[in-house]
Amino acid sequence: MGADPVAGLTGGPSVGVAIVDDHPVVIEGVRVWLAAEPRLRVLATGDDPDAVLRAAPDADVILLDLRLHGRMALDKLAELSTAGRRVVVYSEHTDPQTMLAALDAGAVAFLAKHEGREHCVATVLAAASDRPYVPPALAGAIVGDPRPDRPALSDKEREALLLWFQSMSKASVARRMRISEHTVKQYVDRARIKYTRAGRPAATKAALLARAIEDGLVRPEEIGIYRSQASYDRPTP
Repeated sequence: MGADPVAGLTGGPSVGVAIVDDHPVVIEGVRVWLAAEPRLRVLATGDDPDAVLRAAPDADVILLDLRLHGRMALDKLAELSTAGRRVVVYSEHTDPQTMLAALDAGAVAFLAKHEGREHCVATVLAAASDRPYVPPALAGAIVGDPRPDRPALSDKEREALLLWFQSMSKASVARRMRISEHTVKQYVDRARIKYTRAGRPAATKAALLARAIEDGLVRPEEIGIYRSQASYDRPTP
């Protein structure tokens, strides 16, 4: 039996979720899944992103169906992401191009509709705490991506990225690497610049993670986001 991807998460403030989907049966099913997790609260649901967010303006995470009323909602995804919203795309369209396009548009994660409750809950909780999570379908899409133009990252840049993907903040990465937070930011920014120059921009943490996995710089199994990082996140005495 595989490990429960939710089991290692610690308690914390409740997370408000808004669900946007044009299939009532999907909304009801996801609502039941999330309601069984005490850390999650479904604040509003519906098939119109604007109406749902008017009803739940303080939602921590938006679970967004990528196809609404017969058209792809990549433009709405980009708009929400640009506005600072944490958007988890929840879709049956799981071809690699669509999944990677959603990350490029600013989604913090991509969840396939055939993936179960455990992955749904884990992805939403990870998104709320700004941690990356790689469900199986997304991992397959990223690892199988054939795009060329891999930028050359230094060992320190790769180490900083890997720890950042596993950790909540650049400050905790700095403590782990025994360098300044400013230097960690420089490593991350340098990696972004290199990907931009290669024609593969990575504006969000999720997109940068996808690039790193695509290029074999990070393996999905290295993203141990549910291992406790408390020893790194506490202030040093």
